[in-house]
Amino acid sequence: MHKDLLRLMRAERSVRRHLAVTMVAAVLAGLLVLVQAELLAGVLSGRFTAVALAGLAAVVGVRALLAWTQGVFAGRTATGVKSALRHRLLARLRDLGPGRLTQHRSGELVTLTGRGLDGLDAYLTGYLPSIAVAGVVPLAVLVRLFAADLASAVIVLITLPLIPVFGALVGMTTKAVTERQFLALSRLGGHFLDVVRGLPTLRAFGRARYQAGVIQQVADAHRNATMRTLRVAFLSSLVLELCASLSLALVAVPIGLRLLGGSLDLTTALLVLLLAPEAYLPLRAMGTRFHASMEGVAAADAAFAVLDGADEPEPAYGRVYPAGQGAPEIRLENVTVRYPGREVAALEDVSLTIGPGERVALVGESGGGKSTLLHLVLGFVRPSEGRVLVDGTDLRELDLGSWRARLAFVAQRPHLFATSVAGNIRLGAPAASLEEVRSAAAAAHADFVDALPQGFDTVVGERGANLSAGQRQRIALARAFCRPAASVLLLDEPTARLDGRSEAAVVAATSDLAQGRTAVIVAHRPAMIDLADRVIRVHEGRVVSDTTRVHRKAEPAARRGEGSGR
Repeated sequence: MHKDLLRLMRAERSVRRHLAVTMVAAVLAGLLVLVQAELLAGVLSGRFTAVALAGLAAVVGVRALLAWTQGVFAGRTATGVKSALRHRLLARLRDLGPGRLTQHRSGELVTLTGRGLDGLDAYLTGYLPSIAVAGVVPLAVLVRLFAADLASAVIVLITLPLIPVFGALVGMTTKAVTERQFLALSRLGGHFLDVVRGLPTLRAFGRARYQAGVIQQVADAHRNATMRTLRVAFLSSLVLELCASLSLALVAVPIGLRLLGGSLDLTTALLVLLLAPEAYLPLRAMGTRFHASMEGVAAADAAFAVLDGADEPEPAYGRVYPAGQGAPEIRLENVTVRYPGREVAALEDVSLTIGPGERVALVGESGGGKSTLLHLVLGFVRPSEGRVLVDGTDLRELDLGSWRARLAFVAQRPHLFATSVAGNIRLGAPAASLEEVRSAAAAAHADFVDALPQGFDTVVGERGANLSAGQRQRIALARAFCRPAASVLLLDEPTARLDGRSEAAVVAATSDLAQGRTAVIVAHRPAMIDLADRVIRVHEGRVVSDTTRVHRKAEPAARRGEGSGR
């Protein structure tokens, strides 16, 4: 059995119960074969009267009921295990955060949590019960055969181990080719998702047809891997069936000769001929179901590789950041950040202090480390060296959920979900009323919403496909306005890719949004830089200059230090 899956099933109480019922039903149904063979042999030989047929029918009925019970509870076991595994996967991906999640392709993760884990059905509903049956029924049949006919029992005892031996030899090859098949399926899912997402760009550059050919090649690779897996599975079935058939022949031929010679009675001969196939059948069924379940096992291996990865998740708990506290001081002390697989540090020995209510603009070339600095404050990235302090408390000691509740974040490319405009604005404040949503949109200069077909109930396309870049950015700003309790504002180039009119609206909204908050703004455009009290230049992961802007009119100290702001 898969040890990780076994550990998961032990941890889930309902799954344990369903699995126990499944195993017991499967074993009892297998053991009833002995009773069925005894009754049938007695009726056919004339040892039992026709009344025994009623008992035979009852045994067949009970076996059918047990098979139905096994199927129902095996299905519930599979559903419970897949649900628990998917919940753990999603929780793991959530805990890793976006910084550490980038090493996994989203398309492969979607394939794994969906189609991949569905492959566990064959393992949980077929292979596991067959293991229980194969571990009990052949032994019980052997005991009965030894009691009935020693010569036949010895033949079965000698030939029976051949089936698991040949099955194991073929099974090692099956596992390898099935893992390659699942890898090909994951690549196909990941590449297909990438192509769908980038279809507008591919069409603009005339590469859509080429990518269609690439997808065909990846699909052909998956088809070839699947056919190799099927060939091995059919070969395994052939080997197991041939071995079982030859073993049965070794039992049946002497039985027939001894019956003709009069050295064996008819009842014993019929009993041996009826029971001998039942000794091999569970092992053959286990081998067949092993091959059918290998895709699910490969998916489970991939899932547990993600769950047991070396990446350190975000801390699950810590000191709760107090609600209602004013704009905080943020301090970086000798912070160095290194991403896995990269030799050059994204940030190296960075120390700076951002005062309460201060507006700071981060400038510099792309790739210099500005976004990494924002992700440090968000808790998406943890420093390799040094520490990030919030009002003197190490961010690693804080409960990140309570800290992020005090943040308002506007990304360079904000993600809009395929729901209503109001639903997108309420993302950080699900309990916000429609009036609060309208007020936030007005503050963000998102006046275009009223002109949409259903206003705030208009469903936007995936990633805001039916909105312009400026409209998406203003909805993202409205999200921030809809979090009045936020005391820290983080913006990552909010005016990038915007025209002059949209930029002016975003700058005006940002100026209002930053009032009374500690603001960190990654900026390239002069209009955004002009909002800042300080301009910090970051180059190749280091702070190379820190300039205080004296020409900007200072706000009253009381206003800059006030609590939650607007």
